[in-house]
Amino acid sequence: MTEMGFGIDIGGSGIKGAQVDLSTGEFVGDRIKIATPQPATPEAVAEVVAEILEQAQWDGPVGITVPAVVRGQVALTAANIDKKWIGTDVGKLFHKYLGDREIAVLNDADAAGIAEATFGHPKAREGSVILLTLGTGIGSAFLMDGELFPNTELGHLIVDGEEAEHRASAAVKENEDLSWKKWAKQVTKVLNEYERLFYPSVFIVGGGISRKHEKWLPFLEVGTDVVPAELRNRAGIVGAAMAVAKHVAP
Repeated sequence: MTEMGFGIDIGGSGIKGAQVDLSTGEFVGDRIKIATPQPATPEAVAEVVAEILEQAQWDGPVGITVPAVVRGQVALTAANIDKKWIGTDVGKLFHKYLGDREIAVLNDADAAGIAEATFGHPKAREGSVILLTLGTGIGSAFLMDGELFPNTELGHLIVDGEEAEHRASAAVKENEDLSWKKWAKQVTKVLNEYERLFYPSVFIVGGGISRKHEKWLPFLEVGTDVVPAELRNRAGIVGAAMAVAKHVAP
């Protein structure tokens, strides 16, 4: 019998959820998306998560990603969501709105890393890998032979006096109306710094902008191989569903 799961990916602009076939990593049925409430307080976001599960008519375990460091099911940071998340017991929060079901909450990029290592690019399962999600910010996941080292925050590393994600996120390209070539130059600068510090065997780049990787990957000047993620925007939802199925909760 096929094992099913449900994952929810909380982002700065949208909250997305879907049922996932855990044997293939594919969605079952339609993905549901609701705009992230503004301000994105814990309670407002939890209400939207509950609405997605109600629309999906899903009453089983649920994995949830947040754009935050999560340790002991407590959010320690908040990126592109309300600062009230900092110090929030996310397990207790979601149980209040979702009832007595199994819930796993984890960092969004970590969820993407788990999914990519299982269902995505073969290189994600070999050696030391840095997966980056280029979106509103820059999320990161460190993988060693497919196993996750959680809660890395490379997007906040200072590169030439500026946080990496303020220099090379997909949002920077859009907000500053940069050409692919000019934006790739900023990505190169960031990746070279990551390379200098960590020397991974490969960089895997995900996020929505990876769908157009042929427009900017050729402009990168990095010694380490850089390859596009295969799951792209599905990764957060799939990784969240996998996390609760595997009882992974940082």
